Amino acid sequence: MPHLRSTPIVRHLARLPRGCRRGLPLLTALMGGAVGCAPRGVARDGAAGAERLGAGAPADPAIPARVAPRFPEGWRLPAGARATFAPRVMAVSNSPEASAAAVEIMRAGGNAVDAAVALGFALAVTWPEAGNIGGGGYAVVRLADGRTAALDYREVAPAGASRNMYLDANGKLTDKSVVGHLASGVPGAVAGLAALLERHGTLSLAQVLQPAIRLARDGFVVDTALAGSIARARALVNRFHPSTPYFPSGVPLEAGERLVQPDLARTLEAIAARGADGFYRGWVADSLVAEMTRGSGIITRQDLAGYTPVWRTPIRTRFRGYGLVAMPPSSSGGVTMAEALNILAQDAALPPYGSAGWFHLLGSTYQRAFIDRNAKLGDPAFVAVPLAQLTSPAYAARLRATIDPARATPTRTLEPQMAAAAREPEHTTHYSVVDAAGNAVAITTTLNNSWGSGVWVRGAGFMLNDEMDDFAAQPGMPNMFGLVQGEQNAIQPGKRMLSAMSPTIVLDSLGRVLLVAGAAGGPTIITGTSQVILNVLEHRMSLADAMRAPRIHHQALPDSLTYEDGGVRPAVLDSLARMGHGMRRLRSLVNVNAIMRVPGGWEGMPEPRRSGGAVGY
Repeated sequence: MPHLRSTPIVRHLARLPRGCRRGLPLLTALMGGAVGCAPRGVARDGAAGAERLGAGAPADPAIPARVAPRFPEGWRLPAGARATFAPRVMAVSNSPEASAAAVEIMRAGGNAVDAAVALGFALAVTWPEAGNIGGGGYAVVRLADGRTAALDYREVAPAGASRNMYLDANGKLTDKSVVGHLASGVPGAVAGLAALLERHGTLSLAQVLQPAIRLARDGFVVDTALAGSIARARALVNRFHPSTPYFPSGVPLEAGERLVQPDLARTLEAIAARGADGFYRGWVADSLVAEMTRGSGIITRQDLAGYTPVWRTPIRTRFRGYGLVAMPPSSSGGVTMAEALNILAQDAALPPYGSAGWFHLLGSTYQRAFIDRNAKLGDPAFVAVPLAQLTSPAYAARLRATIDPARATPTRTLEPQMAAAAREPEHTTHYSVVDAAGNAVAITTTLNNSWGSGVWVRGAGFMLNDEMDDFAAQPGMPNMFGLVQGEQNAIQPGKRMLSAMSPTIVLDSLGRVLLVAGAAGGPTIITGTSQVILNVLEHRMSLADAMRAPRIHHQALPDSLTYEDGGVRPAVLDSLARMGHGMRRLRSLVNVNAIMRVPGGWEGMPEPRRSGGAVGY
C-alpha cells in the first residue's frame, strides 16, 4: 500500500469538513478514487481532488454546451460549483460510507446492480432515518444493452388492515398511522433488493452484503449530520424502547462516537446466508412479529412469508428529444412527472429560468398534474389507472390550454374541469449508481417519516416504517403532508399505498444514459426531481448548478406555490402574488441525489441542502 499521506484520496479528504472524514475503513474502500461530501446545508466540490484515472470512460454526452445560470443575489447556494468527477463509475447517496460500499463492490468486479444492492443494505446501517430493511422502495434500471426494468418493492397493508383502522370512535383521524406499531406496512426492502440482484446482478447476495455487515458489526464514526438526525429522533424512538444502539441508556450518540449495531449485523448475516427467507422466515421474522405483539401491531408471520415484489413495465416518455425511464404505479412519480413534462413540452420555448413567467407556468403545471395524481392513481392491482390518458401528449395539450398566462387558477375550479374524482415526508432517501459498462440504477427507498414509526425491532436491530399513512386513511382529508387523496388510495388488505417516489433515468438523444436522479421529500420528490431534470435539459445547466438552483413546489392542495427562502427575487414574488398565487416560503425543498454523464466520465452530486457522498473512480 502506498504511503497514505501521498495518495490523491487522502489529499482530497483532508480538504473535507470534519464531519465527512471517516477514517481508515473508508480510505481503504476509496483508495485511488474520488470522493465528494456535502454536510448539512453546505455543498462540497469533489472535482478538484479527483484524479481522472483509468480507462473505459463513457462516451461524451449528446447534449448542447452548458450555460451558466443567474440565481438571485444572496441565494445561499451560488452557481458555479463543481460536482465530483470520476471517469468510470459513480455512486451517490445520503451516506458517504454507503456510496463507498457501492464502489467497493464495483472494484471487486460487480456491476451497477450489484453495487446498488450493496449500497441499499449499507444505508440501513449508516443512514437509519431512511435507509432501511424495515421499509420498501422502487428501482429503475437501464442496462448497457438497452434493456430497462422497474421493480416495485413497496410495502403492503397487512391482512388485518381495514379501511377505518385509524379513526377514533368519533370518526376523527388519529396519529396511529404515523407513530407506533400499527403504522407499519409489511416491509418489502429485503425481498426487493434480493430480487433485483437475482435478475440483473452478477455477484451473490452474501458477497454484496459484506460491506453492510462489516459496518454494522465493526461500527463507524458518527458525523454531525447523523448525530443531528439521532438527536431529533430521541423522543420518538425512546418512546418505544429505552435503549438502542443510537441511544445507549436513552442518550443520543454524539458526533465522533462510534455506532456499532450487533443485532443488525446478525440480521444481515442471516439474509446473506438464507437470502430473503433469512428475513421473512425464521428468527428475524419471529423477532418482528414479537415486536408487533408487544405494541398491538398487526403484521403476522403469514404477512411476511407472503410478501412478493412486483416487476413492472417502466414509464417511457420523451421531452425535447431526450428519453425518460421512470417508475409506474404504485408509485405516482413517473406518471406525474411525465404528465408535467408533456404539458411544458407544448411550448416551443419556455420562459427564462427564475422569471415570474417560469415559476407561474411551472407551478400551474404541477398543480394540474397533482390533481390527477391525487385522484386517479393507486395500486394497479386494486384500481384502474388511466396510464394512457395521463401520459398522453394530447391530454397534456388540453391541460396546457387551461393555464392562463397572467392569472393563477384556483384548484377548486380546476378539479371539475379535469373530471377529478372526489398522501410521504422528507425522510425518504434516493441513490444513483452507474458503472463502467454503462449500466445505471436509480433507487428510492423509505421508512416514510424520519425514523419511520419509531419502532426498533428488538433482537433484529432495525427500524420499522410508518407507510400506512401513505394510504388515504380518511379519503378526502389531508394526510401528514397536506395531500388530499381519494378512494383510489383507500386502505385495503394486501394493497400497496400510493407513493411519490420518482427514481428516474434520462437518456440523451443517442439513447445513452445521461442523468440518473431521484429524491426524498414526500410530494416534493416529484417536483424536485423534475426540476433538476428540467434545469439540465431545458436550461442547459451543469449538474452542480441544476442541483443548487432554487426550487418551487405546487401539489394542488393546499393551493399555494411553495418556494425556497431567498430563491425567488422580490420583484418576481410580487408579480406571482399579483397573478393570484398564494405564496409559501420554506427554508429548503427536497433532497435530490444525482449522476450525470459529462465529457470523459461521470459527475455525481449529493444534495447540497443536506448531507451525503459522491464516490467513484
